[in-house]
Amino acid sequence: MAISLKKLKHQVVVITGASSGIGLATARMAASKGAKVVLAARNEAALQQLAEELRSKGCPAAYVVADVSKEEDVRKISDTAMSEFGRFDTWINNAGVSIFGKAMDVTTEDMKRMFETNFWGVVYGSRMAVKHFTERGVPGALINVGSLFGDRGNVVQSTYSASKFALHGWTENLRMELEKDKAPVSVTLIHPGRIDTPYNEHAMSYLDKQPAHIGMMYAPEAVADAILYAASHPTRDMFVGSQAKLNAILGRLAPRMMDKWMEATMFRTLHDNGPSNTREESGLYHPGYGMHERGTNTGWVRNRSWYVKASKHPVLSAMALTGLGMYAWNMSKNHKKEQVPYS
Repeated sequence: MAISLKKLKHQVVVITGASSGIGLATARMAASKGAKVVLAARNEAALQQLAEELRSKGCPAAYVVADVSKEEDVRKISDTAMSEFGRFDTWINNAGVSIFGKAMDVTTEDMKRMFETNFWGVVYGSRMAVKHFTERGVPGALINVGSLFGDRGNVVQSTYSASKFALHGWTENLRMELEKDKAPVSVTLIHPGRIDTPYNEHAMSYLDKQPAHIGMMYAPEAVADAILYAASHPTRDMFVGSQAKLNAILGRLAPRMMDKWMEATMFRTLHDNGPSNTREESGLYHPGYGMHERGTNTGWVRNRSWYVKASKHPVLSAMALTGLGMYAWNMSKNHKKEQVPYS
């Protein structure tokens, strides 16, 4: 069954983890495109400030303080959307948190807490969205934000990676079941690369040095662009950044090579030289600071992902690649002709 989604300007969009990073960028972008937004996070002060900011620009916005690790809180998000706008058309499961620490160092208590947010929060949100769309009989979009480390394991963030593997698996399985049942739900998995957000500052850290992205990364607006495209265009997967796509491909085709590369590079590029945040400063058990899209990472930030742009225009991209291939072939052919000596 082909699913047709509403244009964004006609939608009510639910966003979890809306108080900072990708969620904050997505909320602002969605509102700027005319959508009504329902903002959910644990930081009430940040949510109130964001809602007031959007309303001052003429954008309808509602917020609800919610911890997605609690199913009753996720139900509150749905109830708020219904009471404020009578429905929702897109549900974005974005809330998440990380732990930096070796697999044998992280306590099982902290592991379970992170899975409650990163995995169970997505399960609760997915079930709420599917129930709403199927009961209404009107097509809607379910968008789950995964990670490049949900496609390929990583050192030091082993628990985070495992939670994202679980999220990816849940999304794939749910998509197939809904398609088989001809449910009116478009299910999209977002695969972000390394993104410049407060993700590292909010993480629980077992390291001596502060977690950080070192090297090339993408702006949160690049992820928001992918998310909101999927909100109105049924899309299976959206990779944000070629690094995310290459990570997935090489992880499958050359796993041992990737093992060695990860072991050689990641232990020294997942932190800066400053002292690590304390346990109390992390967002694992308590709300992190809000209203910041960007983090304090070190490196080069790309404001857009050309891979996302290409994914949004697959026919034009294929034509462009074909044209470049034909041009290269012709150039090579002409060059060979020029090299043929006269007899």
